[in-house]
Amino acid sequence: MQSSPMAMMYNATRGQEFKGSRITRETVGRVFRFAAPHRRMLLYFLLVSIAVSGLGVITPVLAGDVVNAITGGGPAQRVMWLAVLIAAVAVATAALGVVNRWLSSSIGEGLIFDLRTAVYDHVQTLPVAFFSRTRTGALVSRLNNDVIGAQRAFSNTLSGVVSNLVSVALTIAVMLTISWQVTLLSLLLLPVFLIPARLVGGRLANLQRESAQHNASMSTQMTERFSAGGATLIKLFGDPEAESREFESRADRVKRIGVRIAMLQATFVTALTLVSALALALVYGVGGVQAILGNLDAGQVVTLAMLLTQLYTPLTMLANARLDIMSALVSFERVFEVLDLKPMFTESDDPDPVPDGPVTVEFDDVSFTYPSADEVSLASLEDVSVLDARAGDEVLHGVDFTVGPGRTVALVGSSGAGKSTIASLVPRLYDTTGGTVRLGGVDVRDASFAQLRRTVGMVTQDGHLFHESIRANMALVDPQATDDEMWSALERARMDHVVHELPDGLDTVVGERGYRLSGGERQRLTIARLLLAAPRVVILDEATSALDSTNEAHVQAALDEAMSGRTALVIAHRLSTVRKADEILVVEDGRIVERGRHADLLAAHGRYAELYETQFAEQE
Repeated sequence: MQSSPMAMMYNATRGQEFKGSRITRETVGRVFRFAAPHRRMLLYFLLVSIAVSGLGVITPVLAGDVVNAITGGGPAQRVMWLAVLIAAVAVATAALGVVNRWLSSSIGEGLIFDLRTAVYDHVQTLPVAFFSRTRTGALVSRLNNDVIGAQRAFSNTLSGVVSNLVSVALTIAVMLTISWQVTLLSLLLLPVFLIPARLVGGRLANLQRESAQHNASMSTQMTERFSAGGATLIKLFGDPEAESREFESRADRVKRIGVRIAMLQATFVTALTLVSALALALVYGVGGVQAILGNLDAGQVVTLAMLLTQLYTPLTMLANARLDIMSALVSFERVFEVLDLKPMFTESDDPDPVPDGPVTVEFDDVSFTYPSADEVSLASLEDVSVLDARAGDEVLHGVDFTVGPGRTVALVGSSGAGKSTIASLVPRLYDTTGGTVRLGGVDVRDASFAQLRRTVGMVTQDGHLFHESIRANMALVDPQATDDEMWSALERARMDHVVHELPDGLDTVVGERGYRLSGGERQRLTIARLLLAAPRVVILDEATSALDSTNEAHVQAALDEAMSGRTALVIAHRLSTVRKADEILVVEDGRIVERGRHADLLAAHGRYAELYETQFAEQE
C-alpha cells in the first residue's frame, strides 16, 4: 500500500506524541478479540493488499521490456503485447483497489459501529455520579476521535504493514536481480530520507498538540456561549467586546500556529521530494554508465528508476510502523478505559416483581454516602491528573419513614439537608450505603430496572427536555403512545391549549433544554410526560417560586393531577402542598428531625415552625 509524503509526516507526528507509551500484552489481546467478528474480512483485505503490492512491481518490469523492445528494433507485435499487459495490470490494479477500498471501509466502519455501540451501551449503565463529574465533550470525544483512531489500526496500519513489507521485499528482490550494485547505492540514501521525518516530527507534534489545546479552548468558549443559557448570561451581564477580544486572541494563536505547521509541512515534503530526486538521479547516473559499458540495457535502467520511486515510500512507512501501531493502540486503550468502568450497581439476575396495585414506599434505617471520584470516574474525563480517592461524608443517617399507598409525604428542610438525596434513592439513581428502600415490600435492588421505570416517575425542579419535538419528548416514556393519549396527558397537565397554539402542534421542536418554552410551560410538559407514563409512585420537586402567579397556578394544578391517586413523595416549596400532605418530614443534616401534620408541627414550635416563618409565612 503506497502512501503520500503527507501521510508519512502524519505518522511521524503521531508517533512522537505517543513515544514512550507502554502498551500491555493484554491490550493487544483485547484488540484482536474485539476484531474477531471481522477476521474473515480482514483475511480477504490482507490478501488483496498483497496482490495490489505485487502488481505494483510488475509494471516497472514491463516498462523496461518495452524500452528494450523499442531500442532493439522490435518486433512491433512484442511492443503491442507488452502495452496490452501493462494496461491489463493497470485494470487489475484499479479493480483490486476498488475491492480493497470496499473491504477497508467495511472493516473500518464495522469496527467503528462495534466500538461506538459498545461504549454507548456501557455508558448508559453508569451511575448518575459518573455524569455529574465527567466533561461531556471529553466523553463524546471517546466515541468519535478515539474510536476512529482505534479503527485505523485495522483499516490502515495492519494492511499498510503487510502490503509495505510485500512491496519492499518484491521491489528489492527485483532490483537486486537487475543490478545489486545500483540497488545498494540507492539504499545508502535511505537514512538521509528518514532524518527529516525524525527532525520535523517532534516539532510538528508539539505544535499540533498546542493547536489542539487552543482549539479545545475555542470550542469550550463557543459551546458555553452558544447555548441558550450561556447566551442569555452574556447578554445580561457579559461584555460582548471583551468576549470577542478573548475569542480573537485564541483564534489568532491558532492562526499563527497553523502558519508554522504549514511551513514545517512544506519543508518536510520538499526534503523528501529532494532526497527521492537525488536517489533517482543516482540510478540514472550509475545505471546509465553501466548501460553504456554494456553491463545493463536501457530497459533495466528504466525499470530500476521506476522501482526506486516505489521503494522509499513503503520503507519510510515501515520505519514509522511501530509508532503508528502505538498510536492506534493508545486509542484502543482510551476506549477500553471507558468500557472498564464498573457500574456501581447492576440488575438482579432474578428480579422480584413489584406487586400490582397501589405501592408503598418504605425507607428502613437508610444511610448514604456519595461515592468518591475514583469509584465512578476517570481522571482523563475530568481533566485532572489524579482522581480524589477520599470518601465523602455520610449525608443520610438512619432515615426511617413509610409512604402508604395513595398517600402523600412532603419533605421540607434547609437547602442541602438531604431532601433530593432521599428522593433519588427511590428510582435507584443511587444505591443506599446502609439500610433498605422498598417499593411494595420489594427491595429496589431486587427489582428490575424496567420495573422501576414503570413504577416510579420523577419530575425534577429543572425538568429536562431534549432538543426534539414535543411528541418525541413525550414518547420517551411510551414509544407506542397515540396522539389521543398524548393530548389527554397534556390536558391533565394544563398544557394542551399551549400546544394547540404552537405552529406545529405536537411536532413543534422545543429547543435545547426546552428553552423555546417558558419556565412554567417546561414544567407542565415534563408533568404531562409523567402523566403519560402513568407511574404508581411519583416523586416531585415542585419548585414554583420562580414562576408568575398564572404559571404557578397552572403548574400547581398539574402537580395536583400528577399526585391524584398515586403514592407521592414531594420536596415541598408551597404551603398548599405541605398542608395537603398526609405527613410532613422535616429533614436537617441528613436526619428526620420532626414529622407530623402542619398544624401539629406548627404548634410544637420546633424546626418546622422556624421553616414556616422563613419559607411559608409569606404564602399565607
